[in-house]
Amino acid sequence: MRIKISYNSPVILTFAMISSALLIMDDQLGMNIQPSYFMVHPTMSYSDPLDYFRLFSHVFGHMDWAHLSGNFMLLLILGPMLEEKYGSINVLEMMLITATVTGILNILFFPTALMGASGIVFMFILLSSFTNFRSGEIPLTFLLIMTLYLLSEVLMSFRDDNVSQFAHILGGVIGSSFGFLMKKERKEV
Repeated sequence: MRIKISYNSPVILTFAMISSALLIMDDQLGMNIQPSYFMVHPTMSYSDPLDYFRLFSHVFGHMDWAHLSGNFMLLLILGPMLEEKYGSINVLEMMLITATVTGILNILFFPTALMGASGIVFMFILLSSFTNFRSGEIPLTFLLIMTLYLLSEVLMSFRDDNVSQFAHILGGVIGSSFGFLMKKERKEV
């Protein structure tokens, strides 16, 4: 019997490969392109097209292999399930919206740079709790995840660790919103 490997989650797998390739180019080849193209800087020049690109491209950049693997372990677990449930186009749209909103709000409210897919990871975590959502019910798993998640992120925000808990929280809020909206759309169809 022949075993065939399938490209079962094109959006997530492509995202993982691009992010890995960028880190290899910086880490192994010394190209240092991530800070220039894949990081939201604390300020934005409205006349610089590159700054608009960075608003969403920052999710591809990662500081090191620990940062990348921490994000992609969860993305590779949750992403295929969500991509199968919601479709590749919808997942891609959710990822782009989450990346852009976290990029814009980081520039508006924080004096720090932003890099990595953590906002998308937390969007996926909360969105995944809607997989068995029924009309008129709120899943207890969603309430537990939301409570533990928000409590953890609020407590961690007091640490000086160069981690954007704001992006995590915002990604979670966006994921919850998508969960409610996608369920409502499916019900109307």
